[in-house]
Amino acid sequence: MENLINKKILLVICGGIAAYKSLELIRIFKKNKCQVKTILTRGALEFITPLSVSSLSNEKVYTNLFDFKNEAEMDHISLSRWADLVLFAPVTANKIAQLSNGLAEDLATTIALASDKDIFLVPAMNVRMWENTITKTNIKKLVNSNYKIIGPDIGEMACGEYGSGKFSDPVKISNVLNDYFKSIQGNKKFKALVTAGPTREYIDPVRFITNRSSGKQGYAIAKELQKNGFQTTLISGPTNLVSPDGLKLVNVNSANEMYEKTIEHLPVDVAIFAAAVADFKMKEISNFKIKKENLSNLEIEKTKDILGHTSKHNSIRPKLVIGFAAETNNLNENSRKKLIEKNCDWVVANNVSNKEIGFDSDYNEIKIFNKNNQNIDNISFNTKEMIAKRLVEKISNELKANG
Repeated sequence: MENLINKKILLVICGGIAAYKSLELIRIFKKNKCQVKTILTRGALEFITPLSVSSLSNEKVYTNLFDFKNEAEMDHISLSRWADLVLFAPVTANKIAQLSNGLAEDLATTIALASDKDIFLVPAMNVRMWENTITKTNIKKLVNSNYKIIGPDIGEMACGEYGSGKFSDPVKISNVLNDYFKSIQGNKKFKALVTAGPTREYIDPVRFITNRSSGKQGYAIAKELQKNGFQTTLISGPTNLVSPDGLKLVNVNSANEMYEKTIEHLPVDVAIFAAAVADFKMKEISNFKIKKENLSNLEIEKTKDILGHTSKHNSIRPKLVIGFAAETNNLNENSRKKLIEKNCDWVVANNVSNKEIGFDSDYNEIKIFNKNNQNIDNISFNTKEMIAKRLVEKISNELKANG
């Protein structure tokens, strides 16, 4: 399990008879040179002790959100930032319900809300509890929010019943996490470029042509690519967003500047053109403010086609070219037309006439079409961060499948 070496794992142990098996997990992690910090929920304290956990992990054990000795350090923030991933093992039906409803009732659930890392859940409960429709609904909500589920296994329960709900074998769990880190390591060989935000095409010193793009979706994609190991460059038009730490950010204003910086940073393995580039610019930019009576005499011309140029020139073309189609009507038809005209491999389509998604919003809803005119994915209403996670996972799988 070489990919676990030196990884930081935040282990949350919930109440249930399977809690004792988490001690074996800690032993495996430590054997593979992981650093393990642990949170015990109130229920877990009924089954195992902080002393047994700290003896194996050689780390402090956290139990209470409102511990005056610790919370001055903002444990729910610092722990979530420290970890490479968060692992709930075991996670109970009750904790699953809390997580799926976004509750922050204790340190464990508060960390889940505050975390910017991937969260793995290892369920363990009675078969009837696992098969309950409410539990299934809660799990579906969590999966849609990009929680990753390991198990449960089928077998005999501590209660004597047999079926699905058994805590997965600790070796299996550690293998899943090893494969997770192996995937990230494999992505480090890939270079990615993302364009985001609007452009500004100046008319005179005080006026410009632009659009409503906030850049949020592009920034979320760039952040997720970087998090998953990609060597990522973000080329951004003017936004109010803060770039993630360590991400290479190139700021531009105009479509021409974005074109030049895009060409400068090619070749890459994947290019995602999420920017809303202005379609037109002035033939000439006035050095002085134009009076209103002269505005009707303005002459415009098309801006450079960044996506089309990149996608149609084999010498610079990335292995995977992904365009964005922000449409207000005929979403499928217009998006597929753009896919063909721009020679994209994929096009990501969203309906920006819906005020709840797209421009300015923290939410989106997309369809992905490929060059064979197939609808390869539909992602229903969700945060732009969650959509970025799904998209980056597809990108990683595609690049690895095609060498």
